[in-house]
Amino acid sequence: MKAALNPANFAERERAIAQRKRLIATRKLIDKSLTRVFLIVMSVIFLIPLYWMIVTALKSNPELAQIPPTIIPQSWEWDNFVKAFQTIPFASYFLNSILITALTVIGALVSNLIVAYGFSCIEWPGRNLVFYLVLATIFIPFPLAIIPQFDMFAWLHWINTYLPLVVPSFFASAFYTFMLRQFLLQIPRDLLDAARIDGASEWRILWQVVAPMARPALAAVAIFAAIGAWNDFMGPLIYLQDDTLQTLSIGLQAFRSTHDIQFNLLMAASVMVIVPVTLLFFVFQRFFIRGVTLGSIR
Repeated sequence: MKAALNPANFAERERAIAQRKRLIATRKLIDKSLTRVFLIVMSVIFLIPLYWMIVTALKSNPELAQIPPTIIPQSWEWDNFVKAFQTIPFASYFLNSILITALTVIGALVSNLIVAYGFSCIEWPGRNLVFYLVLATIFIPFPLAIIPQFDMFAWLHWINTYLPLVVPSFFASAFYTFMLRQFLLQIPRDLLDAARIDGASEWRILWQVVAPMARPALAAVAIFAAIGAWNDFMGPLIYLQDDTLQTLSIGLQAFRSTHDIQFNLLMAASVMVIVPVTLLFFVFQRFFIRGVTLGSIR
């Protein structure tokens, strides 16, 4: 008992505990530093193509032929963006892409929220079985459905209109429904039951209770749907025949086929194509991260 209360033993034990704490803190600091260094290096690697695209868009034709290539433009040719804008009907393609993207996002949000609400917040016989069947449609290869879809849209006389590109988004998607369902399952059942006891209908619960709480997941769905519609190449190529109806993805390909040698103009057009999507992501980044990680309802 006396040995245990010895001041020397007590001080030695305190030093050992302090040393162990310093060792743990050092290890945590090293782990965090290595993680951040790794993330910074990977971010730089992913940003190199974007940087090179922007730099190339600002170079002149003689500078593009220099070997070795310059890292920073010797003369900043901002006119390349104006030339790329004027070479093709960029404004028309841009407005067409904006229209298709906006309608697609609206359809994806409304339809997938309704379907996900039915699979997560309403109890009915066979709910899980039907959900698994819906989820299984993800594995249907896209090329397998091209011909039947084209035949159906041709029978409806929708070819050379935006309807084949927009209407399917109003019928929900298995992937987006899965994302929203996993998020909505975290909503407390007591909250929904309390709303039903107060006399609220399912539609009112959906739009006034569930939808505001699901904003992060809805933002993630909106970003995914917007990027998919904005970058869609196969759909406009198949269904749009009139040049005035074409989107930026088709316009950029046409620009490449006619101005393949002018890499600076091609990169300038590419930069203008990716800017709207990049801005969309940065504006909704906080909601997007919470949505894709299926974080807790707050």
